[in-house]
Amino acid sequence: MLGTLIIVFREVMEAGLIVGIVLAATRGVAGRAAWISYGVAGGVAGACLVAAGADGIASLFAGSGQELLNAAVLGLAVVMLTWHNVWMASHGREMSQQMREIGAQVRGGERDLLALAIVVGVAVLREGSETVLFLYGVAASGGSSAAAMMAGGALGLLGAVALSAAVYFGLASIPMKTMFAVTTALIALLAAGLASQCVAFLQQAGFLMSFSTPLWDTSAILPDNAMLGRLLRTLVGYTDQPNLAQLAAYLATLGVMLALMRWKRGAPVGA
Repeated sequence: MLGTLIIVFREVMEAGLIVGIVLAATRGVAGRAAWISYGVAGGVAGACLVAAGADGIASLFAGSGQELLNAAVLGLAVVMLTWHNVWMASHGREMSQQMREIGAQVRGGERDLLALAIVVGVAVLREGSETVLFLYGVAASGGSSAAAMMAGGALGLLGAVALSAAVYFGLASIPMKTMFAVTTALIALLAAGLASQCVAFLQQAGFLMSFSTPLWDTSAILPDNAMLGRLLRTLVGYTDQPNLAQLAAYLATLGVMLALMRWKRGAPVGA
């Protein structure tokens, strides 16, 4: 549930901030609300098509190499989550500036209102498609039930919409830099946990068996199927009997993501 909440909150928040910036930049332009609504609706429709496609692909492999399919989905989710954090580390401010510039151009008559719909639609489609992929990865990892994922998604959606509205109306007291830093850290840990579970699926399919001996066993203290264990599994990828391959995947994912983020920000790695 928490993994779903974090992902939906982060993705919807980013899309909501883009919509908010465009709305603020085009204040006073007649018809802007309708065209922005068209863009949001188009983006949501596109994300729904992506979701339908993902479900169809999964059904083709049901009962045939399901472990390999799950491992592939989790691996792709890890790559996308890494790319997401790295991209936002270097382009977040630039993206906001571009949205403001487009709004100013529409307000000044240099662009028509269709540009607003396209910009907003692409943003919502991008964030929505990423959400679909990430949530499929969470579902494949087996960490949450369908009901828990729906509840987490609903809470994440409501929270992100409320925060985006508060930012637009100037009521938010939490600095967005802090909010993005916290969610970036949570997504990094989530990606590392998914990488570890990807390795587990590969081992279930008969790969990497030379590294499958558990390094330790904390099941007597904190089993990963208990409530707290499930919580930690979602947040930080906890497992009570990790093996060398899982630990290596976990640490490598964190290391690569942090190194790429620092590189994209222009800071030397290790500084």
